[in-house]
Amino acid sequence: MDTSTVAELFDFWVDEGQYWLADNAAFLFEWLRFVFEGFYGGALAVLEFSPWFAVATIFGLLAWRIVSLSFGALTTAALAACWAMGLWAETMSTLALVASATGIALVLALPIGVLTGFFPKLDHVVEPILDLMQTLPPYIYLIPAIALLGFGPGTALAATLVVAMPPAIRLTSLGIRTTPIQFVELGKSTGMTPAQMFFKIRLPFAMPSIMAGINQSLMMAFGMVVIAGIVGSGGLGETIYEATRTLDIGKSIDAAIAIVILTIVIDRLTQGLVPSRKDPR
Repeated sequence: MDTSTVAELFDFWVDEGQYWLADNAAFLFEWLRFVFEGFYGGALAVLEFSPWFAVATIFGLLAWRIVSLSFGALTTAALAACWAMGLWAETMSTLALVASATGIALVLALPIGVLTGFFPKLDHVVEPILDLMQTLPPYIYLIPAIALLGFGPGTALAATLVVAMPPAIRLTSLGIRTTPIQFVELGKSTGMTPAQMFFKIRLPFAMPSIMAGINQSLMMAFGMVVIAGIVGSGGLGETIYEATRTLDIGKSIDAAIAIVILTIVIDRLTQGLVPSRKDPR
């Protein structure tokens, strides 16, 4: 059999499937774009409404309370540096995109992770899908997103959402599965209902793993924002993309520094929120 014929036939059906979706489900993708851009616009409006020094101070205070006083001071100074480089609006746009994508990803991923943690057969079905999602090049997600949603932050958010989901699903499922059996048996012996067992025993033990999944989802989302700049996402990703196209090395380095600052701040804050494993009794 001619392999080129097989490949051409496969490509033909992929293209036909895309055209069919664009023709018959346009209303659905318009609605998704509206929802995605609504989340993004809401988060961006909150961040842009406050002056830069207020946002930097709030993050500094959070870093002080969650991590340490020295990190709080460094956080405020680092965010002030983003403003000094003239990239404050782009930094807030990137933060809004990451927050929106991760928030939607967690709404979808956490329930799936809980279900796969309870039902091993479902986990065996979901695992290969997560493997595929994590091994495909991120650019792959942009192509169908552009075809179905067009250019703009909604498309970037959709692609970032897909990248951010797998870590949260995996680590939530792991946390549910690894609840010590002696505590599960203790709950059963005391007559706990399934809901009580979940909220009082399984969830406290799973929380460190769940928080680690949230942290990893955020990091994956930050890794996607530069790539998403290709589709007009706005923010630092688009700044880097435009600087690369025009060979503006200084601007690209400034934007890269701002992304590093934002990533480190969010990473340390979410790591600081991870609770230690404690006896739920």
